[in-house]
Amino acid sequence: MASVHESLYFNPMMTNGVVHANVFGIKDWVSPYKISVLALLYEMTSSKITLPERRRLNKLILPLQQGPDLTLGQFLKTVEECCPQTAYAVKLRLQEMADGELKDMEYFFSTLPTPFSAFDSEAHKTSVVGLFMRHMLLAYNKLSFSQVYKLYKSLQHYYHSHYAKPTDGQVGLPALAADDSEMDLTSIEDTVGDRVDKEELDAPLHESELRSDGTPSRGPLSQKQAEYFLARQAYLLKNDENKALKPAALQEELNNMLKFNPDFAEAHYLNYLNSMRVQDIFLSAHSLLHYFDRLILSGNEGKSNGDEGYGRSLRYAALNLASLHCRFGHYQQADLALQEAIRIAQESNDHVCLQHCLSWLYTLEQRKGSESTVLTQDSVKMAAHFCLPYLGSLDIQSLVQQGAMQGKAAHKLMDALKDTEILHWKHSLSELIEISLAQTTSIWRMYGKSTMALQQAQLLLNMSSLEPVNFGVHQNNTEAFAVALCHLAELHAEQGLYNATSEIFQHLKEQFPPHTQHSKLWMLCDLKIQFERHMNDRKYHLAEPLVKAMSALNKTEGLYRKAHVLKALNRSTEAYSILQQLQVHCEKTKCTEIIIRVMLSTAELHWESSGFSTALPLLLQALALARQHHLQSLASETILHLAFTQLMLGVPEQALNVLHEAMEPILAHGAVIDKGRAMLLAARCHMAVAGFKLKGQGHLDLQLAALAVDSLNEAASYFSKLKCKERLRDVHYLQAQLYRSLGQTSQSNRSAMNFRLLDQELQSPAPPVFMQL
Repeated sequence: MASVHESLYFNPMMTNGVVHANVFGIKDWVSPYKISVLALLYEMTSSKITLPERRRLNKLILPLQQGPDLTLGQFLKTVEECCPQTAYAVKLRLQEMADGELKDMEYFFSTLPTPFSAFDSEAHKTSVVGLFMRHMLLAYNKLSFSQVYKLYKSLQHYYHSHYAKPTDGQVGLPALAADDSEMDLTSIEDTVGDRVDKEELDAPLHESELRSDGTPSRGPLSQKQAEYFLARQAYLLKNDENKALKPAALQEELNNMLKFNPDFAEAHYLNYLNSMRVQDIFLSAHSLLHYFDRLILSGNEGKSNGDEGYGRSLRYAALNLASLHCRFGHYQQADLALQEAIRIAQESNDHVCLQHCLSWLYTLEQRKGSESTVLTQDSVKMAAHFCLPYLGSLDIQSLVQQGAMQGKAAHKLMDALKDTEILHWKHSLSELIEISLAQTTSIWRMYGKSTMALQQAQLLLNMSSLEPVNFGVHQNNTEAFAVALCHLAELHAEQGLYNATSEIFQHLKEQFPPHTQHSKLWMLCDLKIQFERHMNDRKYHLAEPLVKAMSALNKTEGLYRKAHVLKALNRSTEAYSILQQLQVHCEKTKCTEIIIRVMLSTAELHWESSGFSTALPLLLQALALARQHHLQSLASETILHLAFTQLMLGVPEQALNVLHEAMEPILAHGAVIDKGRAMLLAARCHMAVAGFKLKGQGHLDLQLAALAVDSLNEAASYFSKLKCKERLRDVHYLQAQLYRSLGQTSQSNRSAMNFRLLDQELQSPAPPVFMQL
């Protein structure tokens, strides 16, 4: 399930923190760049533009108005990609003013449409264009003559510097001398720009995205630019980290911002979020503590939407500190910070914050390995009492997750999730709908119902988001989507559709690059699929290097796969030692799935020493555990091991009866490799019951022999689909022997020829076919 509180991850002050103009030293409503934007708006209102071009330009208005100042080359390049005709008209308009006299700029301002009279155009007073024009006209009319002349000279420099070098944008505009007058013009410098992709035009442009790596950072941002930058980056980090600035670039921008205003609390908070992306515990804690201190120092200036000002933010800062330590496994420090947040919230009688604290409290107990069901149930009741549907739904989802790990029946868990779905759709909680569908997919996968898991994953991936789409984010880069896509990749790989699996992982790599916080999900999934594929092909030399990579992402999975490789390489003593350590660890962490798999692997080790009777109690214990927790796929796999053990103990009739119990779920929901193994085992059981012997011509039961032939043919089709040549060789060997016993010489010769070809191709000794599952 996703982390307990996404709301704790983003402080409400991030979107509307107060940034005072006197700190940044900028009141730049009138600047050469803003005049360029004004010229663009004038051409849009006065000229005829096609509908597609107008639509593209309309999407560009807000980014140009609210974003940082661009060089003329960047500005014209951006407009030209939307409408070349308008870009040329804007260029002529700016050339007329820059190459003319001061009166030409005065004439341009006098010809602008008045927002109060332009009822039928985009310049209406209540429109975005109209508001911008009103601000510009008011600011321009308040300028003194010397300031107007200064503005005109800066416009000339802004225009001519674009043509001073052959390459656009290589010369930044130097800042003019600082002026203490009311309309300062210190924000006209800019820096080098790169090309802007067409698909990113719908997203607001930021200067760092248009600048090469070697260009020094620009000076201080204006109040609105700083607020816009922080709000945009915080939103992208939460919803689409791939479109946010890279960690190093964002760190550079924040350092530049804090250089001009070290007490800017919201910048410290964004710095904390950015450090969390790269798992930098020192810098993240340092930034969060600075955020904490700045709120205290700022006093009433740090107020946000809340009525209590910075006191409310202090509570959530302490709560964020607790969540930070919890994420890094520092449970003692997390507990201390959580107690501090609870104390402050109790003093202020903040029930919402207390509810968040209670939710983090049971999360902390879960991380410690303690029983937290009672705390979670209390949290659900309190959330319902205070009418907090978001927190209540998260608590119920946490209860469902705990119930799944404790072995609750699937129908009880689905009933609980059904109740939360009503809350989600009633309150349009799109994020929780996604989490719920991803959780349902994971539960069906855990229970071995691949068809239901596939349905839920497809439902999530095809669901239209209820979130308002801001900043060009399409709500498909959250953890829930990553989980669903990973399950989808595993389901395709199990059916042998490796090309489709590769396409899914290619999409995951694009949506969740390696530096993003959810990239570990698909990395581990990809490694597991590659490992299983190599192990099925018995290419152990290719599977062995993947173990270290898996251990870096998940130590438990890495240890389990290491034991598998050691067992395959006949290093049984080392494999047994690792499996015993792993079982002890998983019993402490209550990881039932790994415990069952460890038992199955231990039983296989006993097979190698012909200790089939020793393996029987282990398999029965694993079967009881799988059934207790309703793990159908693991129960079916355990039954396969049981049937093989009974076959080797000389009771093929009992093995066949046991195998029939697992055949239906395996064929309905199992992987292709499991279907092939089941059919091969069924064929061997039929052959043993029919009286087949490798040496000698004993009497065969023709009906059972025919069943064995059909089972071998079906097993061959499954292994062919996966291209498991090692297992196909075993199937052809048994087919040749069976056909020979039945007197079918031509079929026997054909199977013998297939066996011979595969044996020559593989050039590796075949293990005894009757000693392996």
